[in-house]
Amino acid sequence: MQYFESDAALEDVFSAIKKDGGAILTNAANEQDLIRFTSELEPYLTKTPYGRDEFTGEKTRRTGALIARTPSCHDFVMDKRILNLANQFLGPYTEKLTLHLTQATTIYPGEGAQLMHRDRFAWGTHIPRQIEPQFNTLWAITDFTAENGATRIVPGSQNWAWDRDATTDQIVQAEMPRGSVLLYTGTVLHSGGENRSKKPRMGLNLTYCLAWLRQQENQFLSCPPHIAKNLDEELQELVGYTQGTYGLGYFSDPEGVAGDFDLMVPELALGRGPRKRARFNTDQLSKVEKK
Repeated sequence: MQYFESDAALEDVFSAIKKDGGAILTNAANEQDLIRFTSELEPYLTKTPYGRDEFTGEKTRRTGALIARTPSCHDFVMDKRILNLANQFLGPYTEKLTLHLTQATTIYPGEGAQLMHRDRFAWGTHIPRQIEPQFNTLWAITDFTAENGATRIVPGSQNWAWDRDATTDQIVQAEMPRGSVLLYTGTVLHSGGENRSKKPRMGLNLTYCLAWLRQQENQFLSCPPHIAKNLDEELQELVGYTQGTYGLGYFSDPEGVAGDFDLMVPELALGRGPRKRARFNTDQLSKVEKK
């Protein structure tokens, strides 16, 4: 795995992700944001049940609906560096991005290593492998160490055949200090690690996907219109309150007809019309400022 400082040239980070399937930005979040997120999450974390099987983790808590529950995560979702990399990575296959998943993953002591997997298999193997459907981030809310279950990843495995397994010597762990973020593709082999320490390991998993795909976390239920209407417009659209392409994602009012046209853009459910959106320009990669 290649490590980069938080202000590194995004072209270099992007090249590492394409080559290895993942890369790490260190010190990408400030301490105040981390403290605020942990505080907002705590009431929900303590009520979150453990996983129902070995894959979800019988000593792991997975807390979702974070857009509605934890306002501080909005800054993580909208980080300009991340969005530029996500747009660059997924841009060849889509006009827009959608927020695929928000989840705080807390691995407790005694949890075993998760089964190696590819996140893109949420859609099965129906998407041609030359199309990359998602771009993933895992923010280290606590330190990630080999002992406490730092994510395991197999660099280069995004180019392997679907049925190829990794050997032990091909697996590395994404050890990183609190505030860092692991960026990885939907195709690279990875898993949660074994927690042999005495403290939980917490990560904030925020994933982006092609806007024409179904999201892993149903954002319209996790963040319904009466909550979404109070978000910034750009975040509203990233959650999914916009059309993925012309004709994809409109709705009709089930209780009446709005105006002269019954097929309405999702933004109208939030009390506004669609805003103009410029096509992503790869030249922006070298110009983006730190959040």
